[in-house]
Amino acid sequence: MAADARNLTDRRATGPTAGPGTATATGRPTAKASLAPPAADGRTRAFAAPARIPLPDAAGPRDAPTRLVAHGCWYPSADPAGNQVAYICDRGGVPQLWVGSVDGDETRLLDTEPDPVQEVSWSPDGRWIAYTTAPGGGEHLRVLCVRPDGTDRHILAGAEPGSSAHLGCWAHDGSAVAVTVAVPTVPPAPQTAAAESGPAGSGLTADRLPSGRPRRDGDAVLLGAPPHDESGLGRPSAAATAGPPTPGAAWDGRPAPAAGFGDGLSAYLIDPDGVTAPVLLAAEQDAATLRVCDLSRDGGLALLRRGPRGRREAVVTRTADRATTCVVPVADGDPWIGGFSPRADTLWLRSDAYREFAVLLTAGLDPDGQPHGWSVAAARDDSDLELLHRAHDGSTVVLAWNVRGVSEVEVLDTGAAGTSGPATGPPRPVPLPHEVVTRVVGAGPRLLLALSGSQRRPGVWWLPEGVTLQRTAWSSRDEDAVPPGRPAVRPVHVSLTARDGLPLNGWYYRAPGRSPGEPAPCVVHLHGGPEEQERPVLNPLYHEILGRGLDVFAPDVRGSSGYGRSFVDADLADGRFAAIEDVADCVAHAVLAGPADPSRLAVMGRSYGGYLTFASLVWHPELFRTGVAVCGMSDFATFFAGTEPWIAQSAAHKYGHPERDRELLRTLSPMSRVDALRAPVLAVHGEHDTNVPPGESEQFVRAARERGLSAELLTLRDEGHDFLRADNRRLFRRAAADWLQRHLTG
Repeated sequence: MAADARNLTDRRATGPTAGPGTATATGRPTAKASLAPPAADGRTRAFAAPARIPLPDAAGPRDAPTRLVAHGCWYPSADPAGNQVAYICDRGGVPQLWVGSVDGDETRLLDTEPDPVQEVSWSPDGRWIAYTTAPGGGEHLRVLCVRPDGTDRHILAGAEPGSSAHLGCWAHDGSAVAVTVAVPTVPPAPQTAAAESGPAGSGLTADRLPSGRPRRDGDAVLLGAPPHDESGLGRPSAAATAGPPTPGAAWDGRPAPAAGFGDGLSAYLIDPDGVTAPVLLAAEQDAATLRVCDLSRDGGLALLRRGPRGRREAVVTRTADRATTCVVPVADGDPWIGGFSPRADTLWLRSDAYREFAVLLTAGLDPDGQPHGWSVAAARDDSDLELLHRAHDGSTVVLAWNVRGVSEVEVLDTGAAGTSGPATGPPRPVPLPHEVVTRVVGAGPRLLLALSGSQRRPGVWWLPEGVTLQRTAWSSRDEDAVPPGRPAVRPVHVSLTARDGLPLNGWYYRAPGRSPGEPAPCVVHLHGGPEEQERPVLNPLYHEILGRGLDVFAPDVRGSSGYGRSFVDADLADGRFAAIEDVADCVAHAVLAGPADPSRLAVMGRSYGGYLTFASLVWHPELFRTGVAVCGMSDFATFFAGTEPWIAQSAAHKYGHPERDRELLRTLSPMSRVDALRAPVLAVHGEHDTNVPPGESEQFVRAARERGLSAELLTLRDEGHDFLRADNRRLFRRAAADWLQRHLTG
């Protein structure tokens, strides 16, 4: 794949590039006649715009057969009138694109292809539905468009080998949709004698990634959040006022991502009808992410989200000359970070700049997009703002707060329709029937909320004006969440303290049928990320394990989100050793303060949780009878050499630089301590995983077998980093539960 990617990049680099645009009366920028030359700083060079590729219609029957009663529905996007909603549903065994009535039971399948759907967006004019798919379940995505009746399906971007495409916002008149195209960057020039080389086969050099910890040569690199100084809220106005961003400059003193590694990212406005040429909005070379989150109504301003995890930034640019007018740090999590008021005189952002927790941040904008008068419109002392939805007329915003893993939703008035300004009046709470909200969108005068909970599968609810939330008819019923005879277990929130005094939290699931004080075998399950958070939602894997008579304890070790910026950053660099110790502290709490049997313990996790599983088995071999590692890293050197460029760009900020921090990463790698392994291990991986390549599991299993230990590897076909197909998910759950039951109760 690398050779194909290099050839593709070379061809693109020498071909024509899209030029900057200028706003028109329709609200959509159009291309100028002149072409934009590559910028000297290398950050704004654009690759050739994607071509429209027609596809055969793939709509299913209006009354498609339902194979899964306990299906999930999520990621809703409504038509302009708010009567129909496009959404993702796995009732056919794989996440697919469906359309249904908001207040009725009529549904239809728009794309029967087997590639899992990840995001959905209905155009403001109602003519198109844009969506992303993951061919083969892998990490390289495509953006497609289809008519609401299932006709005229075509690929907008992501069809070329080695490329990937990501969906952005629509122009407000529906004439174009923003799409970010990612292609691998041109291989680096030969290194000078003074340059340090990276791991073999990685193509990295010491100066091509930002370090994951302070350097020892005197250079200062800020790892955690900026100082929590309220006066800093006025500092976004000092951002660059013209021209592309300057490498190494950032509004709060944090180093900008270094050039020379990652993907070339170019954001375009693409006409789904294929009548006009794509218009370049922004381009960055060697970047981790770039998404167009909003466009002003007249098309003159664009709001971008860029940067690696833990270092996200909101960038306001003028579309006429692509000049940057504002750069502000924003929170991780949901990529839709905010937007403009209807008259583009106010900017709303979900930001944790200079704060422990994300807040609703607002500023006035002058006609050139320059910010002034920054203020906090809504905040909570100990909770993150994790979702933000703005009404189309600008009269209200809907806020979803993360309160120790449980969502609380409220509506905030922001002024009369069509006006701009600070929030007015107290927030109005929205009672929720289940614990977690994953998405909030408008549906005409109503709201749509995607909900999950400990007693049900994901579903979509709608909020009629003045009425409580109502479940859409095509979302599965609560009583169908699990097979009859074994109800879902509602977890209990657990608080504990790590050995260094850091507060930790988690959720404990008690296997049905056991008396309160009876010791039980227990599986400690570790989430991925590391910045994910354990939420009280129905997990079919947990349900399968609980059905075998095994308890589940799902903690949030340091590095998890939901507990403040300092907690997220507490596992950076040497702090990862403390995260591994957190696992042992959680085990001790489950045994001493709970019903876990100390002689029958297992550890399990996926992605970063898979890494922690490998690490826990070799750092704490005396604690666990067995482990199940799913898509986990076992050696940081091989991980950085094999993962996707944009993933490596973000991972370097979290784990460390693969060259400058090589010794730290070697010490943190489970493979460096595999001689300490004592327990049997099951590794599970998707064959198309290019996030954490399958070789990470293969080498650990091989090493365990060479040392005479029982070790197995389950490879799931047609899956990537996430297991999305019903048959494979079922196989995985049963195989993992069989393994755990055999080693904990046999």
